[in-house]
Amino acid sequence: MASRQVLNVFEQYQKSRTTFVQTIAELASRPQNIETLQNAGVMNLLRPLLLDVVPTIQQTAALALGRLANYNDDLALAVVKGDILPQLVYSLAEQNRFYKKAAAFVLRAVSKHSPELAQSVVDCGALDALVICLEEFDPGVKESAAWALGYVARHNAELAQSVVDAGAVPLLVLCIQEPELSLKRIAASSLSDIAKHSPELAQTVVDAGAIAHLAQMILNSDAKLKRQVFSALSQIAKHSVDLAEMVVEAEIFPTVLTCLKDNDDYVKKNVATLIREIAKHTPELSQLIVNAGGVAAVVDYIGDCRGNVSLPGIMMLGYVGAHSENLAMSVIVSKGVNQLAISLVEEKEDHILSAICWSLGQIGRHSSEHARCVAIRKVCPKLLTCYLKPDASEDLQQKAKKALKNILQKCVHLPALEPLLHDAPPNILKHVVAQFSKVLPHDAKARRVFVSSGGLAKVQCMKAEPGCALAEYINTINNCYPDEIVKYYSPGYSETLLERLDTYQPGP
Repeated sequence: MASRQVLNVFEQYQKSRTTFVQTIAELASRPQNIETLQNAGVMNLLRPLLLDVVPTIQQTAALALGRLANYNDDLALAVVKGDILPQLVYSLAEQNRFYKKAAAFVLRAVSKHSPELAQSVVDCGALDALVICLEEFDPGVKESAAWALGYVARHNAELAQSVVDAGAVPLLVLCIQEPELSLKRIAASSLSDIAKHSPELAQTVVDAGAIAHLAQMILNSDAKLKRQVFSALSQIAKHSVDLAEMVVEAEIFPTVLTCLKDNDDYVKKNVATLIREIAKHTPELSQLIVNAGGVAAVVDYIGDCRGNVSLPGIMMLGYVGAHSENLAMSVIVSKGVNQLAISLVEEKEDHILSAICWSLGQIGRHSSEHARCVAIRKVCPKLLTCYLKPDASEDLQQKAKKALKNILQKCVHLPALEPLLHDAPPNILKHVVAQFSKVLPHDAKARRVFVSSGGLAKVQCMKAEPGCALAEYINTINNCYPDEIVKYYSPGYSETLLERLDTYQPGP
């Protein structure tokens, strides 16, 4: 009887600990409870429970700590300062799979907030323990470890290098070959987080054979997996020509273009980003994309999307158009300028408008024919509107101004330039007048139209410092016409005629 009473005390104590830790874990899942839990000193109460003799209490304590650390960096820092990380790392090697998942969750929750907190995870020896977890039989343990490693690597190149040095990359590549979708997703995401920082880190991912396995999954039916696959391939391709060529050699074109019509916006955006990162490097890579039908596919994609989702496609057209006259003409023939002109009206955010202006400038700067193809879409007045927008960002103003100059300096299609004579500020106006001064001396029909449209009268109203470039352009234009016509359209000429009328004496 006495022994039963003693055992009852222990049972009650165990039940109380279990109830306590389960309740804390449940409360910690709701943001509104976090501050109260923190003020009640929950960290100090959970820490000894990580070493409890009952495995479920250990696991639930780790889960509660993970949820708390996940909430904000103050609580994550409290985990670090409470010397909880070394206990978790030690237990990763010793405990069962349930505890390992919970411990990896805490390490991930601490790492996500800042490079400094992620460095604390590295300093306590967590990476080696997490890499060992990647070799576990249980896919859930692998997934938790891969997730934590990705959260460490994402902050900067030094932390990513620490993950590489721990031997994680080959095991992550093995993880993307596992049948479980969630494990594939997390492993691909972690490879992306490693590859994004530098060519050397991306090369490490490539050397482990990642590209071939990633490329095999581009038509997978799971949207979340495809997001990570295209992100990883983009982060590899962006760094250098060699790495971009390795991605292309995995024969992703033209298959990848079908994913531009995916139902998932993130998949579409990541595909467009991948195409942009490949196209930007060389004319040859851009030509390969053109030959695969990539430009036409991206133009359709921009037409179907709005906002940030369309941004990589807009920039891709600019990169292709920047490389050469022929590639710029491929964009024009594929109705790229038409779509950019539409987007220039429909989009509202400055950073997207900046990208559209830049792309149009790259396409129109090559020759008079390129400039004409851009200008006839009534792009120049729209670019001017972006430049003169009162609340425009500095970047938008600069991009719009540069694009206007690029197009104006090549454009000899005068009807497209005429509206600018009336609205452009002096720093843009001189480029507009310069183009008229080049064309009018050699085109009689254009000279007549210039008069009838009010262009000549507008030029006479312009004030230019003697000897400046604008004054020379105005003189060149005036020299194309008889003095009587120039005088007729000059300001004040009607008053001069009236004065002559006042002094005129009719004959008898």
